[in-house]
Amino acid sequence: MNRTAKTTVIVILLALGCGPLAGELQPSGQETRTPDVVYVGSPYDVVAAMLKMARLTKNDLVYDLGCGDGRMIVMAAKRYGCRGIGYDIDPERVAASKRNVKENRVEGLVKIVQADLFTLDFSNADVLSLYLLPEINEKLLPQFEKLKPGSRLVFHNYGLEGYKADRTLRIESNEDNVGHTLYLYTIPLNRQQ
Repeated sequence: MNRTAKTTVIVILLALGCGPLAGELQPSGQETRTPDVVYVGSPYDVVAAMLKMARLTKNDLVYDLGCGDGRMIVMAAKRYGCRGIGYDIDPERVAASKRNVKENRVEGLVKIVQADLFTLDFSNADVLSLYLLPEINEKLLPQFEKLKPGSRLVFHNYGLEGYKADRTLRIESNEDNVGHTLYLYTIPLNRQQ
């Protein structure tokens, strides 16, 4: 095979995801699936209110489901000194989160993982933060119910249908001048009558 043919084969293999770059973009053995929601970052003042509402402590392990650019998990680590894991299925969001973690020097507290939320076991989390659609929250319900008693779930704009929130807070963001609703639930969940 001549040099031009070899170069063509290598380019084709890379384009098909068979080369070394493919492993850097998508972890080995992980199925590629498109995100269920479009990324919209929560304003920073809303993130701060969510963390305060969750009553974070230094001893908490926080999971951010659909972490986007990692702002929630980074702020939790910086303000409260707690450990956290951010999960997102989108490789671009994962890369942005990892940059944010590095820029804020919280690598010792925060880990970012590319994963499908529906395949995760997050039963060891003390706090879950979410900004997902109602149907996704509902689909995650069996996983929420495996959390240990006292675990807190804090939702942005969409809560858990059919369950009574421990606390609901409506705030106006100074960043986008829009009203946002936050919901706090504690495990075991309280089903509405």
